[in-house]
Amino acid sequence: MTSPNEIIKSQRIHFIAIGGAAMHNLALVLNQKGITVTGSDDEIYEPSKTRLDQAGLLPEQMGWFPEKITPELDAVILGMHARADNPELLKAQELGIRVFSYPEFVFEQSRNKQRVVIAGSHGKTTTTAIILHVLKYFNRKFDYLVGARVAGFDTMVKLSDDAPLIVIEGDEYFSSPIDRQPKFLHYHPHITLISGIAWDHINVYPEFEAYVHQFELLAESSPKGGMLIYDDTDDVVSVISKKERADVQPFGYTEHPHVIREGVTYLLKPNGEEVPLKIFGGHNMKNLNGAKTVLEKIGIEDFMFYEAIQSFTGAANRLERAGENESTAIFRDFAHAPSKLEATAKAVKNQFPERKLVAVVELHTFSSLNKYFLPQYKGKFNTPDVAAVYYSPHTIEQKKLTPISPEDITETFGNPNLKVFTDNQKLREFLLAQEWNNANLLLMSSGTFDGLNLPELAADILK
Repeated sequence: MTSPNEIIKSQRIHFIAIGGAAMHNLALVLNQKGITVTGSDDEIYEPSKTRLDQAGLLPEQMGWFPEKITPELDAVILGMHARADNPELLKAQELGIRVFSYPEFVFEQSRNKQRVVIAGSHGKTTTTAIILHVLKYFNRKFDYLVGARVAGFDTMVKLSDDAPLIVIEGDEYFSSPIDRQPKFLHYHPHITLISGIAWDHINVYPEFEAYVHQFELLAESSPKGGMLIYDDTDDVVSVISKKERADVQPFGYTEHPHVIREGVTYLLKPNGEEVPLKIFGGHNMKNLNGAKTVLEKIGIEDFMFYEAIQSFTGAANRLERAGENESTAIFRDFAHAPSKLEATAKAVKNQFPERKLVAVVELHTFSSLNKYFLPQYKGKFNTPDVAAVYYSPHTIEQKKLTPISPEDITETFGNPNLKVFTDNQKLREFLLAQEWNNANLLLMSSGTFDGLNLPELAADILK
């Protein structure tokens, strides 16, 4: 069987669904290594479109073209956006060309490296980003895979020939349209961190027990001599991680001790010294401590960590500041699942307790728009002083889900003061009509609020 290391030498790889966030980053990295990269997709959005175009990798036409799949190809990498009956995939299978899922390819490229995998329903991107930031700060040689842009890193993936270590953000979603195994089970980590478990991906795991079982499988995959690092305050993760396993060391962590003064969070070191941070939130104090525990195991001492963490600004769309003035700050966050919604709103309110908090969440994912899943939000969005939900009935149609009404959302969220919008311009008008003196805005979504111009909205609010 052809391995990716042999493929690298032969230099011809085709991407099916090249426009995905992870896929286009991998395509860019392999192209930079001198590999001949081609790709197809039926829709490509920004920033993938511009980045592929600048590298000369943007397909000339959108769509699937089986004629691109020829015996000269050494491998095909199959993205999640494609379907199992994709005509290019069928052609590759017919010709006997090796088809890799994204995680399979990453693993094959990192077989001879120490592998660290950061998993969990929430916090894994920030935890991974902290580890990357600290390692880079001290000029360590490492490869990585992370699910968001991180300051100081040009791409979301790096695969080199000589790095002894790779840090991977491990996703529990299935690996490809023809491989329903969770991505993180392909990586075979030596060090595993599980940040917390809260039901998600209802389209793949329709029952909570099935979802939890994937993390049990990840923990069981720890090799002899492996390490399992976990959030000791999460009951489900604790039960999984504390199970006795031969020659596997468990390490629990909690929130790092800290104080908040005048909108700034300071870590408290054991000797009483304070370390100022650019990030905040109780959930991030746990993410930070989990990352610190991982870094200890790969040679970063405490004093080094405290030096490096002060300059960490966060990962893209993770409590990212979209603008601010003396009396108002505007934050963007990727939060959409119930546990993330609750933690993120509490983080902003606790950081600025004297300010009114206006928070908006877009229900955009399969789980969040599923009528069966909506009750999971009950009581999770009560922290904001003004709370609003936006969703698109058209998106529900596209996902072929049961229709939901604004009344369904108000009832299931259990917040009688909740505002519900299905028109993004009406949402914009509502936000502009708020009193913004001594008030913050938190916008949470994995989408775009149906193309709402958020920089323009932020500028108008801050006038």
